[in-house]
Amino acid sequence: MDNDTRHIAFICSKGDLDMAYPALVMGWAALGNGIDVTIFFTFWGMDMIRKSRIDHLQIAPVGNTAMKMSMMGFKGNDNLGIPNILGMLPGMTGFATKLMKDKMESLDVPPVSEYLEMLVDAGANLYACKMSVDMMGLKEEDFIDGVQSIVTAGDFMDMTEGAQIIFI
Repeated sequence: MDNDTRHIAFICSKGDLDMAYPALVMGWAALGNGIDVTIFFTFWGMDMIRKSRIDHLQIAPVGNTAMKMSMMGFKGNDNLGIPNILGMLPGMTGFATKLMKDKMESLDVPPVSEYLEMLVDAGANLYACKMSVDMMGLKEEDFIDGVQSIVTAGDFMDMTEGAQIIFI
């Protein structure tokens, strides 16, 4: 790592649609500011880089206390959360996912796969966690192009020495 260049590293541990975007958005902003970016995907965060999962990330309204009725398209009080009982209804995860994807598209926010491609093209470094890969029985060919390799947590610590690390 160049000592003259700032470096930021994100650890992505969750595979929900709403948890995919923070590292992507901040990583893109960092690259635009000349900051080196490394993203380490572990546990369910690896869904973001798995070929079979990348285009199927979802957002579940059950237990998501931050999800508001206004996000679901209902006007009025933005402090009113989605009652958990509604989130348990069949089809609500798909419905919430579609609404979020539609809202992101209306704001010209790229889908996760396109965002990752943009990050890689701009120089971001993507790595999968070896322990998680082993636990889930995955192989290198399960991951999208742009994932540089499968590394241990220790390797990640070595390669990001001195970096600002953000856990998502």
